[in-house]
Amino acid sequence: MSAKASAPPQPPRGKRPAPAVRGSYDFREQVGHLLRRAYQRHVAIFQHTAADPQLTAVQFVTLCTLREQGPSSQSALVRATAVDQGTIRGIIDRLKARGLVVLSNDGEDRRKVIVHLTQQGAAALDRMVPCAHEITELTMGELEPVERVALVYLLRKMIGVKAAP
Repeated sequence: MSAKASAPPQPPRGKRPAPAVRGSYDFREQVGHLLRRAYQRHVAIFQHTAADPQLTAVQFVTLCTLREQGPSSQSALVRATAVDQGTIRGIIDRLKARGLVVLSNDGEDRRKVIVHLTQQGAAALDRMVPCAHEITELTMGELEPVERVALVYLLRKMIGVKAAP
């Protein structure tokens, strides 16, 4: 795994705008603080609403990726989920302990571990997907439809991800 794949995204190069106001700083109005608070709210909603209280949001995304992409190497899961290599190992270990995934060696490279979704993992996903829709709805809360579209658009733009096909 290259360092680039697990490194956090770098800020865009080029001219950066000067700070708007010198001297005063209200952390409550800063994007990082607001994103963190929004994420905390989302995680609390996820934990309260999930069909499986032991399943975390990142574990759910990993299972979704395995269903979508099929059996995958750890490095492929890192790229698809934007979870770092060390964290994905722990996620896979916990999912394996619960019987939601199994591991095998790659036929061409015996050192490469391939992660497979089990029937139990697929069933867990089937139970979770309706909850995930509700979680998104609750996370968006009072936002108007146009605000929801704008929020998703702006978040994708911030992280450099094009709209889903």
